[in-house]
Amino acid sequence: MKKLLTSLAVLSVACLTVFAQGKYQVKGVVEDALGPVIGATVIEQGTTNGTSTGLDGDFILLVKNADAMIEVSCIGYASQVFKASEVPATIMLAEDTNFLDEVVVIGYGTVKKSDLTGSVAALKPDTKNKGVVVSPQDMLSGKIAGVNVTSGGGTPGGGASIRIRGGSSLNASNDPLIVIDGIAMDNNGVKGLANGLALVNPADIESFNVLKDASATAIYGSRGSNGVIIITTKRGRAHQAPSLTYNGSATASMRRKSVKVMDGDQYREFITNKYGEGSDPYNALGTANTDWQKEIYRLAISNDHNLTLTGAVKDLPYRLSFGFTDEQGILKTSSFKRLTTSVNLNPQLLDKHLTLNIAARGMYALSRYADGGAIGGAVWMDPTKPVRDYESADAANFANYSQWKTNGEALNDPTYPNNFNSLATANPVSVLDLKDDRAKSRSLVGSVEADYKVHGFEDLHLHATFGADLSGGIQTTNVQPTSPYAFYYGSYGSDEITKRNLSWNIYSQYAKELGGGSHFDVMLGYEWQHFWRKQHNDYYGLYPETNTGKDADGNLLAGTERPHTPYNYETENYLVSFMGRANYTLKDKFLLTATFRYDGSSRFYNHWALFPSFAFAWKLMEEDFIKDMGKFSDLKLRLGYGKTGQQEGIGDYNYFATYSKTTGTDGFYPVVGDGVLFRPDAYDRDLEWEKTSTYNVGLDWGVDKNRLTGSLDWYYRYTTDLLNMRYVAAGSNFRNQIWSNVGSLVNTGVELSLDYKIIEEKDVFWTVSGNITYNNNKITELIGEEGYYIATGGISAGTGNTVQAHTVGKPANSYYVYQQIYDKNGLPIEGAFVDRNEDGVINEADKYFYKSPWAPITAGLSSRYEYKTWDFGVNFRLSLGNYVYNDLEAGSGNLNDVWSNSSWFGNRPIMALEKNWQTYDSVLSDYFVQNGSFLKCDNITVGYSFNDFLKRGEKGINGRVYATASNVFCITPYKGIDPEVFGGIDNNLYPRPFSFIVGLSLNF
Repeated sequence: MKKLLTSLAVLSVACLTVFAQGKYQVKGVVEDALGPVIGATVIEQGTTNGTSTGLDGDFILLVKNADAMIEVSCIGYASQVFKASEVPATIMLAEDTNFLDEVVVIGYGTVKKSDLTGSVAALKPDTKNKGVVVSPQDMLSGKIAGVNVTSGGGTPGGGASIRIRGGSSLNASNDPLIVIDGIAMDNNGVKGLANGLALVNPADIESFNVLKDASATAIYGSRGSNGVIIITTKRGRAHQAPSLTYNGSATASMRRKSVKVMDGDQYREFITNKYGEGSDPYNALGTANTDWQKEIYRLAISNDHNLTLTGAVKDLPYRLSFGFTDEQGILKTSSFKRLTTSVNLNPQLLDKHLTLNIAARGMYALSRYADGGAIGGAVWMDPTKPVRDYESADAANFANYSQWKTNGEALNDPTYPNNFNSLATANPVSVLDLKDDRAKSRSLVGSVEADYKVHGFEDLHLHATFGADLSGGIQTTNVQPTSPYAFYYGSYGSDEITKRNLSWNIYSQYAKELGGGSHFDVMLGYEWQHFWRKQHNDYYGLYPETNTGKDADGNLLAGTERPHTPYNYETENYLVSFMGRANYTLKDKFLLTATFRYDGSSRFYNHWALFPSFAFAWKLMEEDFIKDMGKFSDLKLRLGYGKTGQQEGIGDYNYFATYSKTTGTDGFYPVVGDGVLFRPDAYDRDLEWEKTSTYNVGLDWGVDKNRLTGSLDWYYRYTTDLLNMRYVAAGSNFRNQIWSNVGSLVNTGVELSLDYKIIEEKDVFWTVSGNITYNNNKITELIGEEGYYIATGGISAGTGNTVQAHTVGKPANSYYVYQQIYDKNGLPIEGAFVDRNEDGVINEADKYFYKSPWAPITAGLSSRYEYKTWDFGVNFRLSLGNYVYNDLEAGSGNLNDVWSNSSWFGNRPIMALEKNWQTYDSVLSDYFVQNGSFLKCDNITVGYSFNDFLKRGEKGINGRVYATASNVFCITPYKGIDPEVFGGIDNNLYPRPFSFIVGLSLNF
């Protein structure tokens, strides 16, 4: 890597030196009405010789002669051209009025922002105001109304759940479609990449465009039901001078909060008071005072580096980038390392009639996973036990870790040398240290996009895109024989997943100006997609040696493999589509859009479905009665309707008869041949598309020359033919659960977004962006009798318990629990519930639906303040009305069970002592469904920009240094560690750490 970076730096400096050679010096300052313009491009026309303005707006450029033509340009301003000998000392740039009509990427095309008819949010990443950013979804959190991003915790390289306007499905996929540079990705990861977006380096992203309503997403048909996120990566620009940039950061992360449990002294006192001195529990106490949570967590040091070379060789713009991420987790042994590279080439050929966009991204990642069982184990483990045991006669059998053991022979095999107590809490440090769980993943995503403007008929464009996603990963897990989690004297093996997704689309687009501010354009196209996936899984345990099981030195011997059957699985599906869109603008005031998508999926017996949409927009700003008010600089009303489909997350062969081969250890029957049997799978021939219809009303506005802009949207999403697993009567199918269409649900909501440039002065700039969303989710129909519900939401407290259910009239995943009774002091009474049906008996019929895990109100607030060369940024997120089931508190409520089975201790959180319960009879109480509303400060950033650092001659290095605190604080009434739990059940969540980041950006 060092050699590569050095080579690139030398190459860049050489290029800059060559291109800078000239005989005539051009010098000046670029300003606008508020002061210097930073980063404006100054280029000698017809060449790649150019530069950019510094922090004071100044520039120096050497050109061939005094007659050379110099072009000065910057995004948002009208370009200016001068003869080199006539360049003024101060160049004043005027705002480009067309900037208000910036191009926004939509499905299979682009459109001016002012001409949007659907609900589309455009976001350009704020490179100055950010926290820990490892994957692209980190840049979306809290930034867009109606878009909720919940990370899976603090796992290095971990994924996130993204929801746009709530979930529209029960058991099928609720993930939005991700489109990267025109390629529609699938949401199935590979080993080592739980987060499919991890293949994209965030530093390569130019913009996000989020399509939210069906009038915008229907062009993606069956894949747009949950919204669409379009990611456009950065590219080179024509005639751009070579530029080398570096962005790097170092991060220190630590746990922000711990579960309060009894320490060793408190626990000894508790056991003595409960069982008395001289009792078996008293005699089993140790003398240590171990903080197990402290033992499994660490100060994690991470770093991230990105190098980019951008420029153009004649008419060939290029961009090359390299990135390296080394993220260390706060849970010991966890880490994520990633190497990324990307190439973008964007030539224009045939007299600029043919434009090509060639992109390739490669990624290689190494992950090491820490066993999440250590998180719960650190709460439950006896604090009087030491981490290490060097005194017991059989301590070597446990790698000298303290463990609870059985009284007698091992439970499963008399020759098994280690007698772990499988019911006891395992030493959490040993769980981490004695398990080596790693994954290697690689990905190559490439696309070739061609747009041809037909010679002699330039109103017609022919467009084609070819793309491929080739990814794979293998996870290798080795658990030592001395680990309490070992399977038969150790467990070894790997799980490998390979996927190959191919796609191509071709469409034609015809646009015609009709005069008088009227025009229309029409698009017709075809798309083909093939998704293939293969999995190979092979894990095994070992037999210990049948004689002593140890060698002469007393070391454990590696045995032979136990019989095992590898698991192999291969699947594929196809999606073929015809699509079209028509836009008509009347007098630059009234906008009409109609789209259709005719999808054919291999996942249904009735392959084909039609997904149409219609939208209307009225530019009220163009009306005289609005102009005469003198209040608005922009005002537009939008109306939309559309229908989308769903076929993700259900498997590929659910509508016709298939057979599965028996697999697993000893998974065969020696009756005939090799004993392998094939069993029929369940299927539903009538399975059909899940369909979502959306109505949307929106209003966009701007006042005070668009210093204050905003949008307000109301939506109604109605989903029918919900896809879900349901139970069927015995004998009616080969299994008792099948995929079926089970009902319908509704999401209704309001979104408000505001952006306000509070101060725009020469040395001071202050902007604030905020959004707030209200969403109400309700199931309106389920197949079944009155009172029918589908149980879900499994918990660890108790065996086989669930605390959530789907039922008509309630939000999906609502909590289904007993109503707790409290004493006069407001404390819950153990096992006392309200007899809601008043039949004198407390049973299943007394459960009721109570609260939801989904927040009806979410909001985000971002602010950035700049004074001269200093900048200050802060981001907040708010969630109101979400409830969380505290699985840890529920499962630790029984204080009578601390001496479990008269053989081992289990610690308890301090919060369990006050209740002093003696059973697990209350785990299904609504007492444990707790308010999870929160206000989080995601990050605070302070930065300083500099110009002409290490100046030699006329030019130095421009850059910025910054410091950021991430996950700064969380204000919440929730009693657990973190109320941000996707799905609402808090059990062993990898803690999100507090992080401090220092970073450096350099532009050579």
